[in-house]
Amino acid sequence: MISYARQDADSTASPSPGAEDHIAPAPRVSVQVFCETMETATAVQAAGEDRRLAKAHLKIQMGGMAAAVEAYRSAPTPNVIILETEERGDILAALDHLATVCDAGTRVIVIGRVNDVTLYRELVKRGVSDYVIAPTAPIDIVRSVCGLFSAPEAKAVGRVIAIAGAKGGVGASAIAHNVAWAIARDLALDSVVADLDLAFGTAGLDFNQDPSQGIADAVFSPDRIDTAFVDRLLSKCTDHLSLLAAPATLDRVYDFGTEAFDSTLDTLRATMPCIVLDIPHQWSGWTKRALIGADDILIVATPDLASLRNTKNLFDLLKAARPNDRPPLYCLNQVGVPKRPEINASEFAKAIESQPIVSIPFDPQMFGSAANNGQMIAEIAPSHRTTEMFLQIAQRLTGRGEAKKPRKSFLPPFIEKLRAK
Repeated sequence: MISYARQDADSTASPSPGAEDHIAPAPRVSVQVFCETMETATAVQAAGEDRRLAKAHLKIQMGGMAAAVEAYRSAPTPNVIILETEERGDILAALDHLATVCDAGTRVIVIGRVNDVTLYRELVKRGVSDYVIAPTAPIDIVRSVCGLFSAPEAKAVGRVIAIAGAKGGVGASAIAHNVAWAIARDLALDSVVADLDLAFGTAGLDFNQDPSQGIADAVFSPDRIDTAFVDRLLSKCTDHLSLLAAPATLDRVYDFGTEAFDSTLDTLRATMPCIVLDIPHQWSGWTKRALIGADDILIVATPDLASLRNTKNLFDLLKAARPNDRPPLYCLNQVGVPKRPEINASEFAKAIESQPIVSIPFDPQMFGSAANNGQMIAEIAPSHRTTEMFLQIAQRLTGRGEAKKPRKSFLPPFIEKLRAK
């Protein structure tokens, strides 16, 4: 008998939608669903529109397990089959029948209404990958399908953080670079900054790097992209931070298709725990795709009317396009410019219906010195409150606390004193 691919688990029910902070996207796989109720079919349809299943080819049919058995008598099975069943007594027998027509390597997810650990163990014995308790929400389907490809034995999938400005000149790139620095240094998370502004990007200057290769080599050579190729393009900034720099030259026009950066980002996800995207202020198919496809988003705004309008528009678009994700975050930058009328944080928050995570004060001397020296704020002003704000942003975006620093023992200096005597 042909068996299903198996993924072991310890509990019967899927976790609640808020239980996991990060769900890795599924690769390009085919998923066929056989529903018995319109309620489940509607939930699966909504799940198929989630950004994390954007690459999956989803097909929904009615008829449950009986329809699945009939369908695969003369057709090959897909990568993933999702089966809904309402009766406990029919589940095991139907699965045994389905196994006779199921191709090796196909993964099976069962949606049922019986919450029983004994049943779950019987399903696991038969190689079922996951059992989801009905009624299901779209995020339950997303989590279950994506979980098949982010198991411990599967390739690691990194978290993509997109940082974009509400308008030009708000300092989004400087914040992106300093937040990435905090993620790498203070949270000890291996990270890469990808500067997507190929014509005018400043990441190379900010990190005092002048690499001969960078992200343009990846974008213009999609057929060559693999882990080894992308690794050669990375410029090492610190032990935990690398840079995929922009060429910042005007010898060519950087017109891209919507999916131009997909293969590069997919490769980075497979090798790097955290990818920070420095997204330029322009609106195109690929910038929209990069924002919507990111795991977490930070909008950088200044306290003025244009930033308020644009931040509101971005929030509305991203919330509609990402219904199963947490809302984007935003921060206010350059707060307190002398003699400039400003919209205060409370009024900004009232319009956006969300509080800014931080309000970064206007400090041209400090930011200007850092930029001209190719340094981060934490390097020139480690105890400044703005440095602490960058750490706050890093913690919120990654869901991590500050990495614990090893405690220093009092014994070594004590021993040294004894030796000196």
